[in-house]
Amino acid sequence: MSFAVSPPRPAAVALADGTVYRGSAFGAETLGVGEICFNTSMTGYQEILTDPSYAGQLVVMTYTQIGNVGVNPEDDESGRVWLRGFLVKEHFDAPSNWRARGSLAELLREQGVPGIAGIDTRALVRRIRDKGFQNAALSTDPAQQDGEALVERARSAPSLDGRDLVADVTCGEPYVWSEGIWEGVVGELPRTPSPEPRLRLVAYDFGVKRNILRLLTEQGFDVTVVPATYPAEATRALQPDAVFLSNGPGDPAGVAGVQPIVRDLADGRLPVFGICLGHQILGLSLGGTTRKLRFGHHGGNQPGQDEATGKVAICAENHGYAVEAQSLREAGEPVAITHVNLNDDTVEGLAHESKPLFSVQYHPEASPGPHDAAYLFGRFRRLVERHKAGESVSGAGVARGD
Repeated sequence: MSFAVSPPRPAAVALADGTVYRGSAFGAETLGVGEICFNTSMTGYQEILTDPSYAGQLVVMTYTQIGNVGVNPEDDESGRVWLRGFLVKEHFDAPSNWRARGSLAELLREQGVPGIAGIDTRALVRRIRDKGFQNAALSTDPAQQDGEALVERARSAPSLDGRDLVADVTCGEPYVWSEGIWEGVVGELPRTPSPEPRLRLVAYDFGVKRNILRLLTEQGFDVTVVPATYPAEATRALQPDAVFLSNGPGDPAGVAGVQPIVRDLADGRLPVFGICLGHQILGLSLGGTTRKLRFGHHGGNQPGQDEATGKVAICAENHGYAVEAQSLREAGEPVAITHVNLNDDTVEGLAHESKPLFSVQYHPEASPGPHDAAYLFGRFRRLVERHKAGESVSGAGVARGD
Protein backbone atom coordinates (compact mmCIF):
# COMPACT_ATOMS: atom_id res chain seq x y z
CA MET A 1 0.00 0.00 0.00
CA SER A 2 1.36 3.44 -0.92
CA PHE A 3 0.65 6.71 0.82
CA ALA A 4 0.76 10.23 -0.62
CA VAL A 5 3.07 12.67 1.15
CA SER A 6 1.38 15.98 1.93
CA PRO A 7 3.12 19.28 1.14
CA PRO A 8 4.24 21.27 4.22
CA ARG A 9 1.77 23.65 5.85
CA PRO A 10 2.45 26.09 8.71
CA ALA A 11 1.35 25.39 12.28
CA ALA A 12 1.80 27.07 15.64
CA VAL A 13 1.25 26.10 19.26
CA ALA A 14 1.07 28.61 22.13
CA LEU A 15 1.18 27.93 25.86
CA ALA A 16 -0.64 29.92 28.50
CA ASP A 17 2.73 31.12 29.84
CA GLY A 18 3.29 32.99 26.56
CA THR A 19 5.66 30.55 24.84
CA VAL A 20 5.03 29.99 21.11
CA TYR A 21 6.45 27.20 18.93
CA ARG A 22 6.13 27.09 15.14
CA GLY A 23 6.39 24.07 12.89
CA SER A 24 4.70 22.10 10.12
CA ALA A 25 1.06 21.08 10.19
CA PHE A 26 -0.40 17.63 9.64
CA GLY A 27 -3.82 16.21 10.30
CA ALA A 28 -6.87 18.46 10.24
CA GLU A 29 -6.78 22.17 9.44
CA THR A 30 -8.30 23.49 12.66
CA LEU A 31 -7.67 24.85 16.15
CA GLY A 32 -7.28 22.60 19.21
CA VAL A 33 -7.29 23.98 22.76
CA GLY A 34 -6.80 22.06 25.99
CA GLU A 35 -4.42 21.03 28.74
CA ILE A 36 -0.99 20.04 27.42
CA CYS A 37 0.94 17.00 28.69
CA PHE A 38 3.74 14.77 27.44
CA ASN A 39 3.93 11.00 26.94
CA THR A 40 7.22 9.11 27.19
CA SER A 41 6.15 5.94 25.34
CA MET A 42 8.36 4.92 22.42
CA THR A 43 5.57 3.03 20.62
CA GLY A 44 1.80 2.96 20.60
CA TYR A 45 0.85 6.42 19.37
CA GLN A 46 -2.42 5.07 17.91
CA GLU A 47 -3.45 3.61 21.27
CA ILE A 48 -2.67 6.97 22.89
CA LEU A 49 -4.71 8.87 20.31
CA THR A 50 -7.76 6.67 20.85
CA ASP A 51 -7.55 6.40 24.65
CA PRO A 52 -10.57 8.29 26.11
CA SER A 53 -8.42 9.21 29.13
CA TYR A 54 -6.85 11.94 26.95
CA ALA A 55 -10.12 13.79 26.35
CA GLY A 56 -9.55 17.52 26.77
CA GLN A 57 -5.76 17.31 26.38
CA LEU A 58 -3.02 17.97 23.83
CA VAL A 59 -0.24 15.37 23.85
CA VAL A 60 3.47 15.87 23.16
CA MET A 61 5.40 12.71 22.29
CA THR A 62 8.96 12.59 23.67
CA TYR A 63 10.01 9.88 21.20
CA THR A 64 11.19 11.54 18.00
CA GLN A 65 9.81 9.46 15.11
CA ILE A 66 6.03 9.25 15.02
CA GLY A 67 3.83 7.92 12.22
CA ASN A 68 6.29 5.45 10.69
CA VAL A 69 4.09 2.37 11.29
CA GLY A 70 0.83 4.01 10.21
CA VAL A 71 -2.50 3.10 11.78
CA ASN A 72 -4.81 0.08 11.66
CA PRO A 73 -8.25 -0.86 13.08
CA GLU A 74 -6.91 -3.49 15.50
CA ASP A 75 -4.91 -1.00 17.60
CA ASP A 76 -7.77 1.41 18.34
CA GLU A 77 -8.58 1.60 22.06
CA SER A 78 -12.00 3.16 21.37
CA GLY A 79 -14.11 4.26 18.44
CA ARG A 80 -12.46 7.65 17.87
CA VAL A 81 -9.55 10.01 18.59
CA TRP A 82 -10.17 11.90 21.83
CA LEU A 83 -7.28 14.29 22.33
CA ARG A 84 -7.39 17.94 21.16
CA GLY A 85 -4.00 18.09 19.44
CA PHE A 86 -0.86 16.04 18.73
CA LEU A 87 2.70 17.39 18.90
CA VAL A 88 5.77 15.53 17.58
CA LYS A 89 9.39 16.13 16.59
CA GLU A 90 9.41 14.11 13.35
CA HIS A 91 6.22 13.13 11.54
CA PHE A 92 6.36 10.29 8.99
CA ASP A 93 3.64 10.75 6.37
CA ALA A 94 4.56 7.63 4.37
CA PRO A 95 4.45 4.67 6.79
CA SER A 96 6.01 1.30 6.04
CA ASN A 97 4.45 -1.58 7.99
CA TRP A 98 2.58 -4.69 6.93
CA ARG A 99 -0.25 -3.92 9.36
CA ALA A 100 -0.79 -0.32 8.21
CA ARG A 101 -4.21 0.48 6.74
CA GLY A 102 -3.76 4.23 6.73
CA SER A 103 -1.44 7.00 7.84
CA LEU A 104 -1.37 9.00 11.06
CA ALA A 105 -2.11 12.21 9.14
CA GLU A 106 -5.15 10.63 7.48
CA LEU A 107 -6.52 9.48 10.84
CA LEU A 108 -6.17 12.93 12.40
CA ARG A 109 -7.65 14.57 9.31
CA GLU A 110 -10.68 12.27 9.41
CA GLN A 111 -11.16 12.90 13.14
CA GLY A 112 -10.76 16.69 12.97
CA VAL A 113 -7.63 16.80 15.15
CA PRO A 114 -4.64 19.09 14.41
CA GLY A 115 -1.02 17.98 14.54
CA ILE A 116 2.27 19.87 14.54
CA ALA A 117 5.75 18.54 13.72
CA GLY A 118 9.23 19.99 13.53
CA ILE A 119 9.20 21.69 16.92
CA ASP A 120 11.75 21.32 19.70
CA THR A 121 9.84 18.76 21.75
CA ARG A 122 12.69 18.42 24.26
CA ALA A 123 12.44 22.11 25.14
CA LEU A 124 8.65 21.91 25.28
CA VAL A 125 8.69 18.86 27.54
CA ARG A 126 11.18 20.51 29.89
CA ARG A 127 8.90 23.53 30.11
CA ILE A 128 5.90 21.35 31.01
CA ARG A 129 8.01 19.39 33.50
CA ASP A 130 9.35 22.52 35.21
CA LYS A 131 6.22 24.69 35.14
CA GLY A 132 3.58 21.97 35.42
CA PHE A 133 0.25 21.50 33.67
CA GLN A 134 -1.06 24.45 31.67
CA ASN A 135 -3.38 25.06 28.75
CA ALA A 136 -2.22 25.37 25.15
CA ALA A 137 -3.69 26.26 21.78
CA LEU A 138 -2.55 24.47 18.61
CA SER A 139 -3.51 25.88 15.21
CA THR A 140 -3.00 24.34 11.78
CA ASP A 141 -5.41 26.90 10.28
CA PRO A 142 -3.45 29.57 8.32
CA ALA A 143 -6.01 32.16 9.44
CA GLN A 144 -5.25 31.48 13.14
CA GLN A 145 -1.47 31.64 13.39
CA ASP A 146 -1.01 34.85 15.36
CA GLY A 147 1.06 34.04 18.44
CA GLU A 148 -0.53 36.57 20.81
CA ALA A 149 -4.03 35.50 19.84
CA LEU A 150 -3.16 31.84 20.41
CA VAL A 151 -1.68 32.64 23.82
CA GLU A 152 -4.91 34.38 24.76
CA ARG A 153 -6.94 31.36 23.57
CA ALA A 154 -4.84 29.14 25.82
CA ARG A 155 -5.20 31.46 28.81
CA SER A 156 -8.97 31.79 28.44
CA ALA A 157 -9.63 28.06 28.10
CA PRO A 158 -11.15 26.35 31.16
CA SER A 159 -9.03 24.13 33.38
CA LEU A 160 -9.71 20.40 33.62
CA ASP A 161 -10.09 20.81 37.40
CA GLY A 162 -13.66 20.17 38.49
CA ARG A 163 -14.93 19.35 34.98
CA ASP A 164 -16.92 16.20 34.24
CA LEU A 165 -15.22 14.82 31.14
CA VAL A 166 -16.56 11.31 31.79
CA ALA A 167 -20.00 12.46 30.64
CA ASP A 168 -18.48 13.06 27.19
CA VAL A 169 -16.80 9.66 26.81
CA THR A 170 -19.04 7.11 28.54
CA CYS A 171 -21.34 4.83 26.53
CA GLY A 172 -24.99 5.78 26.09
CA GLU A 173 -26.49 2.36 26.78
CA PRO A 174 -25.32 -0.95 28.30
CA TYR A 175 -23.71 -3.41 25.90
CA VAL A 176 -22.11 -6.85 26.02
CA TRP A 177 -18.38 -7.25 25.27
CA SER A 178 -17.14 -10.69 24.22
CA GLU A 179 -13.90 -10.09 22.26
CA GLY A 180 -10.72 -11.59 23.71
CA ILE A 181 -7.09 -10.90 22.86
CA TRP A 182 -6.56 -10.26 19.16
CA GLU A 183 -4.95 -13.35 17.63
CA GLY A 184 -2.45 -11.28 15.67
CA VAL A 185 -0.84 -10.18 18.91
CA VAL A 186 -0.12 -13.67 20.22
CA GLY A 187 0.49 -15.29 16.83
CA GLU A 188 1.50 -18.94 17.08
CA LEU A 189 2.45 -18.77 20.76
CA PRO A 190 0.58 -21.18 23.05
CA ARG A 191 -2.29 -19.57 24.93
CA THR A 192 -3.70 -20.50 28.31
CA PRO A 193 -7.40 -21.35 28.01
CA SER A 194 -9.75 -18.91 29.72
CA PRO A 195 -10.64 -20.03 33.26
CA GLU A 196 -13.90 -21.83 33.88
CA PRO A 197 -16.60 -21.41 34.98
CA ARG A 198 -17.56 -18.13 33.34
CA LEU A 199 -18.27 -15.30 35.78
CA ARG A 200 -20.61 -12.34 35.26
CA LEU A 201 -19.02 -8.89 35.41
CA VAL A 202 -20.47 -5.39 35.15
CA ALA A 203 -17.89 -2.86 33.91
CA TYR A 204 -18.56 0.82 34.53
CA ASP A 205 -17.46 2.85 31.51
CA PHE A 206 -15.70 6.03 32.61
CA GLY A 207 -13.74 5.95 29.31
CA VAL A 208 -12.82 2.28 29.15
CA LYS A 209 -10.04 1.00 26.88
CA ARG A 210 -10.77 -2.01 24.72
CA ASN A 211 -7.72 -3.93 25.89
CA ILE A 212 -9.02 -3.86 29.46
CA LEU A 213 -12.22 -5.50 28.27
CA ARG A 214 -10.23 -8.04 26.25
CA LEU A 215 -8.14 -9.08 29.24
CA LEU A 216 -11.20 -9.33 31.49
CA THR A 217 -12.79 -11.60 28.89
CA GLU A 218 -9.60 -13.69 28.74
CA GLN A 219 -9.92 -14.19 32.51
CA GLY A 220 -13.28 -15.88 32.03
CA PHE A 221 -15.62 -12.95 32.62
CA ASP A 222 -18.81 -12.37 30.66
CA VAL A 223 -18.66 -8.58 30.50
CA THR A 224 -21.60 -6.17 30.41
CA VAL A 225 -20.45 -2.55 30.00
CA VAL A 226 -22.71 0.12 31.51
CA PRO A 227 -22.71 3.95 31.48
CA ALA A 228 -20.90 5.87 34.21
CA THR A 229 -24.06 6.78 36.13
CA TYR A 230 -25.81 3.41 35.83
CA PRO A 231 -27.69 3.01 39.13
CA ALA A 232 -26.34 0.58 41.68
CA GLU A 233 -29.70 -1.18 42.01
CA ALA A 234 -29.81 -1.72 38.23
CA THR A 235 -26.33 -3.24 38.38
CA ARG A 236 -27.38 -5.60 41.18
CA ALA A 237 -30.42 -6.59 39.12
CA LEU A 238 -28.01 -7.97 36.50
CA GLN A 239 -26.80 -10.40 39.21
CA PRO A 240 -23.09 -9.94 38.55
CA ASP A 241 -20.36 -11.80 40.36
CA ALA A 242 -18.21 -8.64 40.43
CA VAL A 243 -17.93 -4.99 39.36
CA PHE A 244 -15.15 -3.25 37.46
CA LEU A 245 -14.44 0.52 37.48
CA SER A 246 -12.64 1.69 34.34
CA ASN A 247 -10.06 4.30 33.42
CA GLY A 248 -11.18 7.69 32.14
CA PRO A 249 -10.28 11.37 31.70
CA GLY A 250 -9.88 14.37 33.93
CA ASP A 251 -10.53 15.23 37.55
CA PRO A 252 -12.09 12.37 39.54
CA ALA A 253 -13.72 14.82 41.94
CA GLY A 254 -15.53 16.45 39.01
CA VAL A 255 -17.32 13.30 37.81
CA ALA A 256 -20.97 13.94 38.62
CA GLY A 257 -23.16 11.38 40.38
CA VAL A 258 -20.66 8.51 40.43
CA GLN A 259 -19.33 8.47 43.99
CA PRO A 260 -22.68 7.51 45.62
CA ILE A 261 -23.06 4.65 43.13
CA VAL A 262 -19.58 3.29 43.80
CA ARG A 263 -20.02 3.77 47.56
CA ASP A 264 -23.18 1.64 47.37
CA LEU A 265 -21.49 -1.07 45.29
CA ALA A 266 -18.41 -1.09 47.55
CA ASP A 267 -20.38 -2.29 50.60
CA GLY A 268 -18.70 -5.70 50.50
CA ARG A 269 -21.41 -7.73 48.83
CA LEU A 270 -19.58 -7.72 45.48
CA PRO A 271 -15.86 -7.72 44.62
CA VAL A 272 -14.76 -4.45 42.99
CA PHE A 273 -11.64 -3.78 40.92
CA GLY A 274 -10.69 -0.30 39.65
CA ILE A 275 -8.06 0.96 37.22
CA CYS A 276 -6.79 4.56 36.94
CA LEU A 277 -9.84 6.88 37.20
CA GLY A 278 -11.75 3.91 38.63
CA HIS A 279 -9.05 3.65 41.31
CA GLN A 280 -9.37 7.35 42.13
CA ILE A 281 -13.17 7.21 42.30
CA LEU A 282 -12.99 4.16 44.58
CA GLY A 283 -10.57 6.09 46.81
CA LEU A 284 -12.96 9.05 46.95
CA SER A 285 -15.88 6.75 47.70
CA LEU A 286 -13.95 5.29 50.65
CA GLY A 287 -13.52 8.77 52.12
CA GLY A 288 -10.21 9.79 50.60
CA THR A 289 -9.27 12.88 48.62
CA THR A 290 -7.34 13.45 45.41
CA ARG A 291 -4.88 16.10 44.30
CA LYS A 292 -3.54 17.26 40.95
CA LEU A 293 0.03 16.29 40.15
CA ARG A 294 2.53 18.81 38.80
CA PHE A 295 2.72 17.28 35.31
CA GLY A 296 1.22 13.83 35.80
CA HIS A 297 2.42 10.38 34.81
CA HIS A 298 2.05 9.62 31.10
CA GLY A 299 4.07 6.86 29.49
CA GLY A 300 5.17 3.24 29.56
CA ASN A 301 8.19 3.43 31.86
CA GLN A 302 6.92 4.25 35.37
CA PRO A 303 8.27 2.06 38.22
CA GLY A 304 5.51 0.75 40.49
CA GLN A 305 6.29 -1.34 43.56
CA ASP A 306 3.97 -3.98 44.99
CA GLU A 307 4.22 -3.37 48.73
CA ALA A 308 3.28 -6.96 49.62
CA THR A 309 5.93 -8.68 47.51
CA GLY A 310 8.48 -5.93 46.94
CA LYS A 311 8.23 -6.64 43.23
CA VAL A 312 8.78 -3.64 40.95
CA ALA A 313 6.86 -3.56 37.69
CA ILE A 314 7.55 -1.14 34.86
CA CYS A 315 4.08 0.27 34.36
CA ALA A 316 2.04 2.06 31.74
CA GLU A 317 0.46 5.14 33.30
CA ASN A 318 -1.76 8.00 32.18
CA HIS A 319 -3.12 10.24 34.90
CA GLY A 320 -2.87 13.79 36.19
CA TYR A 321 -4.40 13.25 39.64
CA ALA A 322 -3.53 10.99 42.57
CA VAL A 323 -5.25 9.68 45.69
CA GLU A 324 -3.80 11.19 48.87
CA ALA A 325 -2.45 8.43 51.11
CA GLN A 326 -3.00 10.37 54.33
CA SER A 327 -6.62 11.04 53.47
CA LEU A 328 -7.28 7.30 53.23
CA ARG A 329 -5.67 6.74 56.62
CA GLU A 330 -7.83 9.45 58.17
CA ALA A 331 -11.10 8.37 56.52
CA GLY A 332 -11.84 5.58 59.00
CA GLU A 333 -12.03 2.74 56.49
CA PRO A 334 -9.34 0.03 56.92
CA VAL A 335 -7.57 0.60 53.59
CA ALA A 336 -4.04 -0.55 52.75
CA ILE A 337 -1.74 1.15 50.25
CA THR A 338 -0.69 -1.77 48.05
CA HIS A 339 1.44 -0.09 45.37
CA VAL A 340 3.54 3.07 45.18
CA ASN A 341 5.29 4.95 42.38
CA LEU A 342 9.01 4.84 43.10
CA ASN A 343 9.63 8.14 41.32
CA ASP A 344 7.49 10.26 43.66
CA ASP A 345 5.93 7.88 46.23
CA THR A 346 2.40 8.60 45.03
CA VAL A 347 -0.31 6.00 45.65
CA GLU A 348 -0.50 3.45 42.83
CA GLY A 349 -2.80 0.91 44.45
CA LEU A 350 -5.14 0.41 47.38
CA ALA A 351 -7.09 -2.48 48.88
CA HIS A 352 -9.66 -2.86 51.64
CA GLU A 353 -8.67 -4.90 54.68
CA SER A 354 -12.12 -6.44 55.23
CA LYS A 355 -14.01 -6.09 51.92
CA PRO A 356 -13.23 -7.58 48.49
CA LEU A 357 -12.14 -4.26 46.99
CA PHE A 358 -8.88 -3.24 45.33
CA SER A 359 -7.62 -0.88 42.65
CA VAL A 360 -4.48 0.33 40.89
CA GLN A 361 -3.60 3.72 39.48
CA TYR A 362 -1.57 2.41 36.55
CA HIS A 363 -2.66 0.40 33.48
CA PRO A 364 -1.99 -3.36 33.78
CA GLU A 365 -3.57 -3.83 30.36
CA ALA A 366 -0.81 -1.68 28.74
CA SER A 367 -1.59 -0.85 25.09
CA PRO A 368 0.81 0.79 24.84
CA GLY A 369 3.40 -0.21 27.38
CA PRO A 370 4.93 -3.23 29.12
CA HIS A 371 2.83 -6.13 30.35
CA ASP A 372 4.63 -6.54 33.70
CA ALA A 373 1.46 -5.82 35.68
CA ALA A 374 -0.99 -8.00 33.73
CA TYR A 375 -1.01 -10.46 36.65
CA LEU A 376 -3.56 -8.20 38.35
CA PHE A 377 -6.34 -9.50 36.12
CA GLY A 378 -5.63 -13.00 37.41
CA ARG A 379 -5.58 -11.66 40.97
CA PHE A 380 -9.05 -10.19 40.37
CA ARG A 381 -10.30 -13.53 39.02
CA ARG A 382 -9.05 -15.35 42.15
CA LEU A 383 -10.68 -12.76 44.41
CA VAL A 384 -14.04 -13.22 42.67
CA GLU A 385 -13.80 -17.02 42.74
CA ARG A 386 -13.07 -17.10 46.46
CA HIS A 387 -15.82 -14.62 47.25
CA LYS A 388 -18.32 -16.58 45.16
CA ALA A 389 -17.31 -19.76 47.01
CA GLY A 390 -18.36 -18.13 50.27
CA GLU A 391 -14.90 -17.37 51.67
CA SER A 392 -14.38 -14.32 53.83
CA VAL A 393 -11.84 -12.57 51.62
CA SER A 394 -10.52 -9.03 51.33
CA GLY A 395 -8.75 -7.11 48.60
CA ALA A 396 -5.76 -6.57 50.87
CA GLY A 397 -5.66 -10.26 51.81
CA VAL A 398 -5.54 -11.35 48.18
CA ALA A 399 -2.81 -8.76 47.51
CA ARG A 400 -0.73 -10.29 50.34
CA GLY A 401 -1.39 -13.81 49.13
CA ASP A 402 -3.51 -14.76 52.18
